[in-house]
Amino acid sequence: MFVRNMWYVAGYSADVKPGKCLARRFLNEPVVLFRTQSGVLGALMDRCSHRAMPLSEGHVDGEIIRCPYHGLEFGPTGACARIPGQDRIPAAAGVRSYPVCERDDFIWIWMGEPEKADTTLIISNPEHRDPAWSWRPYYMHVKSNWQLLVDNILDLTHVAYIHANTIGGNPQTHFSANVSVEFDGSKVTLLRKMPDSVPPKTYIAAGGFKGKVDRWQQVEYQPGNGNVLRVNAGACDVGTGAYEGRRDNGFVLVNIHGVTPETETTTHYIWTICTNAPREAGVPDVLFDQFYETICEDERALEAQQRRISDTPDMRFLGIASDGAVNRARMLLQDMKKSETAATV
Repeated sequence: MFVRNMWYVAGYSADVKPGKCLARRFLNEPVVLFRTQSGVLGALMDRCSHRAMPLSEGHVDGEIIRCPYHGLEFGPTGACARIPGQDRIPAAAGVRSYPVCERDDFIWIWMGEPEKADTTLIISNPEHRDPAWSWRPYYMHVKSNWQLLVDNILDLTHVAYIHANTIGGNPQTHFSANVSVEFDGSKVTLLRKMPDSVPPKTYIAAGGFKGKVDRWQQVEYQPGNGNVLRVNAGACDVGTGAYEGRRDNGFVLVNIHGVTPETETTTHYIWTICTNAPREAGVPDVLFDQFYETICEDERALEAQQRRISDTPDMRFLGIASDGAVNRARMLLQDMKKSETAATV
């Protein structure tokens, strides 16, 4: 299932430099992203209108991208600007273009109806712009369905087991956590409080904790503002006010997870990790390296899930008590898909 009328993270702005292009598949459609020499960003169907040659095999020249087969040239809007050997350019020579936008170092793409692409809806990620924060970008090509990634981020009880060697900590702490799930019709918010916890090694390295901590994990998912999940997590020394908003004595990390379907069984996972941890002695770099290991653990688990789902496609999932946020998100996405389908009938 794909929801088309939604903003997706297509990549990082730095991925597409002036005069360069990048081929990617989104929602099972081939797309070429390119940037003209003047800096204009374009996203076109990666198929020349003449003989179906991938435009990404060509090159960007000035303000156009040129097909390498017969030299047809296209601008960022998809209009054909030149056909060698003839003056007349039929309207049918144009190729489909997709709305794109750049914000907070991300390239965003809209795969649905162009007239509905409202850039004001795109979620803000201010940590990328705040000089007090450090952050690092990552890209993973994950061999699993995109909804499994959304499930994984909203189901933090898996942390105790999948991430036992990194951020996991004590399993009983996770399953006895104070958990609340809120849903307002468009956004799912999961909040977990884990007071008086033994800090995992990643947190000790980042925060320098000597004893137990009060931990929190909050996940926000509002797909109407972009298929991105924001995870705010951290820890403070026990009893110092973490749950009342006083977190200066600890540290905070924010993970921004861009989940973009490539096909039904593969996903572009475009994510960043951000922290306000002190830069002295390289604390953020240590944290980033260790958290990368954590996300690699997720990747292995998701791909193992997908292999078994592909083996047994008719078998359903069993629901358990900790699935509250996951179920809300799945229902929200189903409703968005139904609305799209109804609008086209």
